[in-house]
Amino acid sequence: MRHDDSPGADTTGDALERFTHAAETAARDVIHTYSTSFGLATRLLGSRHRRHVRNIYAMVRIADEIVDGVAAEAGLTPPALEAALRDYRAETHRAIRDGYSSDLVLHAFARTARDAGIDEDLTGPFFDSMQSDLPSADVGSTFAAYDASAHQRYVYGSAEVIGLMCLRVFLREEVRDAAALETLRSGARQLGAAFQNINFLRDLADDTERLRRGYLTGVRRLTDEDRDTWVATIREQLDRARLAIPLLPRDARAGVRSALALFAALTDRIERTPAAELYHRRIRVPAAQKGLLVAAAVLRTWTEPRR
Repeated sequence: MRHDDSPGADTTGDALERFTHAAETAARDVIHTYSTSFGLATRLLGSRHRRHVRNIYAMVRIADEIVDGVAAEAGLTPPALEAALRDYRAETHRAIRDGYSSDLVLHAFARTARDAGIDEDLTGPFFDSMQSDLPSADVGSTFAAYDASAHQRYVYGSAEVIGLMCLRVFLREEVRDAAALETLRSGARQLGAAFQNINFLRDLADDTERLRRGYLTGVRRLTDEDRDTWVATIREQLDRARLAIPLLPRDARAGVRSALALFAALTDRIERTPAAELYHRRIRVPAAQKGLLVAAAVLRTWTEPRR
């Protein structure tokens, strides 16, 4: 039964195309709600990439919210949280196989995954990392402390694979030789890792106090020396990521370059902030500076030699 009586409603269009359009609109709303910086950078991507990257972001954002408190605030117990994440993982993979989901965000992601060749080699590690963030039944007395090995596994699944998903979007109509592909894959992973490590530093208060997680120094509080070590690591990761940008399709470079510039500026601000202060406020880049960084990224992209 049709209940669409809105003015100008198209009753002759393809049903799947209309549903997919609605799904991608929902995914776009997710990124605009949760991330001003990433949302801004995504607008600079070519139209053939933009919606796909938004679809990826929306799926991972919702999975992240399941384990980061939204579901708990709704009253779900730890076992119910685990079940919710398990169901979301299963529905994600079913949607990829079928090319359809009644969940709008997962439908959008599935269409992107099928177009770009994103499979469980990438989504599996992502959901494994989300699984590690689930609270135990005794959440009040538990602090999740990540050592170096656990940190590396977590960052790969929670961030590096997202970079690799986006790379598959960018390259779906492209041909690159083996050396270029290796540089691109390394750059995608390094950029994802850098973004995640920056967010660990700026989210210290929330991660430590509310979520009871220690991603960077385990149970020990971060010192200024620790901060400097992580800043140096992040800068190395960003430098490696920069090497890949000229190998990207031209219509992907401005978006990636601006995202990198925004997070590099955020790293500079974190470096100047005492570690103790990071436990009390979230560091941000002012809107005016963001605008200048984005403009510079666009100018550089469109004035560099064509490849």
